[in-house]
Amino acid sequence: MTAGVGRTPSDLRLFLIAGEHSGDALGGKLMAAINGRSKSRVRYLGVGGEAMEREGLVSQFPLEEVAVMGPLSILKRLPRIVRRVCGTVDAVIAAEPNAVVIIDSPEFTHPIAKRIRKRRPEIPIIDYVSPTVWAWRPGRARKMRRYVDHVLALLPFEPEAHARLGGPACSYVGHPLIERLGWVRALDPAPLRARLGIEPGRPVLVVLPGSRPSEVGRLMEPFGDALRGLIEQGLTPDVIVPAVGSVRRLIEEGRNKHWPIPGHIVEGEEDKFRAFKLASAALAASGTVTLELALAGTPMVVAYRVDPVAAPFLRRLIKAPTTVLANLVLGENAFPEFHQEHSTPENLTRALVPLFSDSPERRAQLGALARIPERLMIEGPSPSEAAADIVLDYAERGRRPEGR
Repeated sequence: MTAGVGRTPSDLRLFLIAGEHSGDALGGKLMAAINGRSKSRVRYLGVGGEAMEREGLVSQFPLEEVAVMGPLSILKRLPRIVRRVCGTVDAVIAAEPNAVVIIDSPEFTHPIAKRIRKRRPEIPIIDYVSPTVWAWRPGRARKMRRYVDHVLALLPFEPEAHARLGGPACSYVGHPLIERLGWVRALDPAPLRARLGIEPGRPVLVVLPGSRPSEVGRLMEPFGDALRGLIEQGLTPDVIVPAVGSVRRLIEEGRNKHWPIPGHIVEGEEDKFRAFKLASAALAASGTVTLELALAGTPMVVAYRVDPVAAPFLRRLIKAPTTVLANLVLGENAFPEFHQEHSTPENLTRALVPLFSDSPERRAQLGALARIPERLMIEGPSPSEAAADIVLDYAERGRRPEGR
C-alpha cells in the first residue's frame, strides 16, 4: 500500500522539492492548480522558495542554500548540499507523503529521489521537468526508471525521447509559458517606450546576458563588443536590458566597464515582455528566455559560454543538434547560436545586423517565431492543471505496475 493511502479523502500530503528559483515558480503554479482541482485537503511539505510558500509549502530550509548551477559551483558547496539531500530524504520518510514531486535541478533532486525509492519504494515519485536526456548523457533516461514513476515534460518532443531511450512513463503537459500567451499578446509596450524616452521608429535591441552570476560574468564583455560592432556598422539602437534583481549589480558593473553605450536596465515581468515587444532583435544567453522571446515574436541571436575547464567535457557529452529551446521545439535551427570560442563579437554582430532591416534573415525568423506557440499548445487544461491531474492521480491511487 502506498504511504498515506489509508488516509481519508480530506487529507492528502504532498512533498515537493525544487532546487532553484525557476523550479520554485513552476512548483507554485502546480500547487495553485492542485488546490483548485483536488477534492481533498492538501498539506504541502518540501523545499521551495517564495512562490511555493505563498501556496502553502512549509520549506525545510531556504532555497538559496542549494540553488547553484554548474559542476564547479556545486563542488564548492558540496558538503552542505549533501547534508541537505540526506536531511530532505529523512523528512520525506518521516512525513509519509502520498506522493513526492521533484522539480527540475536533477543534480539536487535526483539523489533525493534515489534514496527515497530505496528506503520507501511504495511512495510514488513524479519528476516535473525532464532532464535533458535528449541532449547529453542519454543513459540517464533508462536509469531514471528505477526511481521515477512519471516524468511531466515541458517540451513536446520529450515523451518520444524517453520512449526511445527506455526512460520512465512521460507525458507532455505543456510549457507553462503558454499560459501567458494571451497576456503577452495583449501587453502594450508604449508605456515602457515613453518612460525610457525612446522615440517611435527608433531601433531597439534587447540584451539578455543571463540570470545567473556565472552567465552574466562571461557574457557582458562579448555582448558589449557586439554592440560596438553594431555601431561600427552604422546601427545605433536603443538598448534595453531586462534583469533579475540578483544580478542587476553585476550587469551594471559589466555595462559600465565593457559597453560603448549604457542601455536601460529594467526589472519585472511586465517590463521584460514590453521590452521584447519593442525590440527589433534580441541578443540573448541560451535558456528558457528564447521561448519567452518566441512568444513575444522577437527575432534573436543566441550565445553561451561555460567555464573553460568544463567546456571540452561538455562538448563531448552534448548530442543535441542545438541548445536553443526555440530551435528544439521547431525541429530546425532557425535562430543562430554561438558557443564558447564561436561567440565572438564579429559573429554576433554579423548575425544581428540583418535583423534590423526587412532582410531574408529577419523574414525567416518571423516565420519561425509564428510557428512556435502552436507547437507548444495542448488541448484541454492548462499546463499547470495537466501536471496537477497526474500528480493527484498518483497521490490518490498510488504506484501502479509499470506501463499502466
